[in-house]
Amino acid sequence: MAPTSLQRDGGDLKTVARFDDPTEAQLLQGLLQSEGIPASLADAHLVQAYRLLSSALGGVRVQVPAHRFDEAMQVIAAFEAGDYALDEDSDPEALD
Repeated sequence: MAPTSLQRDGGDLKTVARFDDPTEAQLLQGLLQSEGIPASLADAHLVQAYRLLSSALGGVRVQVPAHRFDEAMQVIAAFEAGDYALDEDSDPEALD
């Protein structure tokens, strides 16, 4: 089996977050990728198929290469602190 791009980037993967909702996990994955941090989701399809068992399954895991873990946690902390929030007056058209 060929290695994934994440494995080529750094070998071992480390979980940075878990979500019961696959959509929230995909949003975090997109944020990390936009910051240049390779990220993948584990168990997203399993959680979608067995939604009621999501918490028992451990939820969807967002994973990054182990050597990028600290960087990913800094991005997550900045996101939670509101550093990525848009102003109420922001114009979405101006972002293009």
